[in-house]
Amino acid sequence: MKELICLGIESTAHTLGVGIVKGKKILANERSMYQTEEGGMIPSEVAEHHRKVKYDVLDKALATAKLSIEDIDVISFSQGPGLAPSLAAGMEFAKELAIKHKKPLVGVNHICAHLEIGRMITKAKDPVFVFVSGANTQIIAHEGGKYRIFGETLDIGLGNALDKFGRIVGLGFPAGPKIEELAKHGKLVELPYAVKGMDVAFSGIITKAESLYKKGTKVEDLCFSLQETCFAMLTEVTERAMAHCQKHEAILIGGVAANKRFCQMLDDMCKSRDSKFSPVPLQYCGDQGAMIAWQGLLVYTSCKNLPSIEDIDFNPKWRVDEVDTPWIK
Repeated sequence: MKELICLGIESTAHTLGVGIVKGKKILANERSMYQTEEGGMIPSEVAEHHRKVKYDVLDKALATAKLSIEDIDVISFSQGPGLAPSLAAGMEFAKELAIKHKKPLVGVNHICAHLEIGRMITKAKDPVFVFVSGANTQIIAHEGGKYRIFGETLDIGLGNALDKFGRIVGLGFPAGPKIEELAKHGKLVELPYAVKGMDVAFSGIITKAESLYKKGTKVEDLCFSLQETCFAMLTEVTERAMAHCQKHEAILIGGVAANKRFCQMLDDMCKSRDSKFSPVPLQYCGDQGAMIAWQGLLVYTSCKNLPSIEDIDFNPKWRVDEVDTPWIK
């Protein structure tokens, strides 16, 4: 049986990505990320960035895969959740390619795509997923035929919280890598520890950090303390989810998965439980097109009665626990 080739377009936030997958083999994973030296993301400017770079990123992906657009069997795109202007830019591009080249089009859930490429890359069978990106912070596991959210942020995602702090102290966007580097030279100062049941909250922590910064606390100390506090909160919730679901694997995905300190804390926790921790490799833990292509193949080959191109629209608030998962047996 011929292995299908899927081209996936990612555009939920700051990254325009194009990935190409054949079976379980990733042939290409090209991307362009909106960045600034100061301030954060302005949604209209991010969408304009995506429209500006889309053909260049597509051409690079096809060249890397050594394919033409005619070789593609299916096109998929990130349908949600995400920033509406960014989602619209990606959907327009996907529909344009699908109509022009007469290819079937599949819209996929961005968070589900993170989970599934994490499962595919790490070969984890039934893990608890720690999904921590810009807008999203959720502890997820597959139970009862669907992905279920066992804990999540009550206000803003951790990535956005760190970026907000970065704007306050002038680190630019994205702030996460700069915070991680500065944290290596800091020491602990007390910040609020906001775990409420299985959920977490970050806005109060950032407010306190801003107050301490204005009073003269060193940026390095605040970076260190933000990491230690926020990561400890999520590690606690993850451990309780693993105990509740009786699972023995944990996967860290999303852009914040690049943080080595976070990986260390989760790894230590899992070892104490005789469980396995698997960080998703850096090139697949953030937003990228390969995960959309892989998820597109899963949906296309397992779901019946896919909507027509004309009926497909983006959904900025599409939760992962609303997604049916017929590809998981």
